Amino acid sequence: MIKGTAVKASLCATALLLSLSYGIKVEAAGTSDMGIAGISAILDNYYVATASDEVGEAEQLLETFAGQSDEPVNAKMTDIESPYANLGISTATNYVNIRKEPNTDSEIVGKLYNGCATDILETDGDWVKIESGNVKSGYINKEFLAIGDEAEKLINEFNSKYATINTTTLFVRETPSTDAPIITMVPLGERYYITNEQDKWAEIQIDEDTTGFVSKDYIIIDVEFEYAITIEEEQEKLAREEEARRAEAERLEALAREQDANRKAEAERKAAADRAARANESSRNSSSSSSSSSSSNSGSSSNSGSSSSSGSSSSTGSSIADYALKFVGNPYVWGGTSLTNGADCSGFTSSIYSHFGYSIPRTSRDQANSAGREVSLSDLQAGDLIFYRNSSGVVNHVALYIGNGRVVHASNAREGIKTSSYNYRTPYKARRIK
Repeated sequence: MIKGTAVKASLCATALLLSLSYGIKVEAAGTSDMGIAGISAILDNYYVATASDEVGEAEQLLETFAGQSDEPVNAKMTDIESPYANLGISTATNYVNIRKEPNTDSEIVGKLYNGCATDILETDGDWVKIESGNVKSGYINKEFLAIGDEAEKLINEFNSKYATINTTTLFVRETPSTDAPIITMVPLGERYYITNEQDKWAEIQIDEDTTGFVSKDYIIIDVEFEYAITIEEEQEKLAREEEARRAEAERLEALAREQDANRKAEAERKAAADRAARANESSRNSSSSSSSSSSSNSGSSSNSGSSSSSGSSSSTGSSIADYALKFVGNPYVWGGTSLTNGADCSGFTSSIYSHFGYSIPRTSRDQANSAGREVSLSDLQAGDLIFYRNSSGVVNHVALYIGNGRVVHASNAREGIKTSSYNYRTPYKARRIK
């Protein structure tokens, strides 16, 4: 009895094509994961082959089978490898060094942080050769990797899904239904983190407290992992972080100097007022003395205001925008005002402006009401603040315009401080501070 070859299909296979190695094309109505056995299979192959090939070829097929031994041939099971067979995910507590050669004395060429993914190129004893991100070749001890089936189990834990809008304007709704209220609109090409995925809808993260549902018919979904970084990339990252820390330290020092100057000015004002009161007491009936005291008090206040406005007048919208961009990539923290350790949307904008000598309200709603003056959204300049409302019409987010149709803002806990299109959600109004 003749037995053919059984094939186990992988989850990524959409169909199985069974080909005989005798030069005969066999047309089959479907596929099967069972082996071919017995004379019935030979006859089936004969009749199907006869329908589409020369009879001589079909006869040759029968002769070939007839000439084979009657001894059973053990069926072989061929596995189509899992698409994750060469996937590795770092299980290191923090990170594992990637070495140039498979030993711990070799040069470090990169780092693979916990949860980052890599391609497995080959295995060398306890080491695996990998490619991840811009690290094109390097070695990691395999004890720090989940590989193949074990890596597949971690995929949902460490991957991230993003939606890119592929229609001109897309409604974002409160619930996954076309009858649900519209929260906002999002533009073509903008990209959002997916917090929840359903059959026909995806819930996307707009800002810190704003999510909504979009139809999957109008988005492109990308599944992404974090990857290794090279030593050069790490050094660049550390340099950016150091620059941000230095800028924040300078801001805090400037703020401390400003507060100190304000305290001194206030003390001087009070001292001047006390002197004026004593002068008035000693010469109650002298109008000239009273007038001189008033003039002295007025002059003191004028000098204080001049000191405050001097620093402000030297700033420009572009320099404010450039300064704000130094902190891209830093964390979002609800209620925070630190440009390096974490800020929320209004904490970010108020801290940026305080560096340039401007005091604006703390919350986005108050900033929208009284910070600077309102300007048209069609006349935006770098440094302007743009405000956004929730579905109830209440301002719940602010971003800083940096020019060329883009803003920088403290968005949400996952993405931190980042840049976006100014209309990544429907803008409500804009205000100019400088």
